[in-house]
Amino acid sequence: MERTVDAANLAGQGLAAGEVAQLSFWHLFLQADIVVKAVMIGLLIASVLVWAVIFEKAVLLRKVRRAAAQFEDQFWSGGSLDELYDRIGTTPQHPMAAVFAAAMREFRRSAASLSGGSDAIRLGARERIERAMSVTIGREMTRMEAWMTYLATVGSAAPFVGLFGTVWGIMNSFTAIAAMRP
Repeated sequence: MERTVDAANLAGQGLAAGEVAQLSFWHLFLQADIVVKAVMIGLLIASVLVWAVIFEKAVLLRKVRRAAAQFEDQFWSGGSLDELYDRIGTTPQHPMAAVFAAAMREFRRSAASLSGGSDAIRLGARERIERAMSVTIGREMTRMEAWMTYLATVGSAAPFVGLFGTVWGIMNSFTAIAAMRP
């Protein structure tokens, strides 16, 4: 059963309309200590930024998944990898294509030495290709993980910051109650 709190209910319970108005969020905020206000504003700003990051990450991941599925279809279609690389270009739009482009770029650089080279030359080319792919994977992971540290920090610190503001407010309330004693 849901209870609604309005002026008529509270007045019926012995609270005057002025006392009800003093229980509004805005009035309570204005009456709060500067430390409590700072905590509340800080948490509000952090919340807005967190939701912005969450929204941006959701859109980015949806876009990357869609582009990766399209790329995989093209990659496994049986067509020429050189043609696929030429279509993607030097600035691929998603991580999977970026790894492929880095490998193809290194493969093309090494192609001359691979044609008549020994096994040691082929092994060196393979290691360079794998290194190029590893570097690209690291770079793409860093790009995809942007702002995750902020989310983790806010997620772990916000409850304690909120608790600090709450305790500070309660201490001020008890001090005010003690000062009202005759």
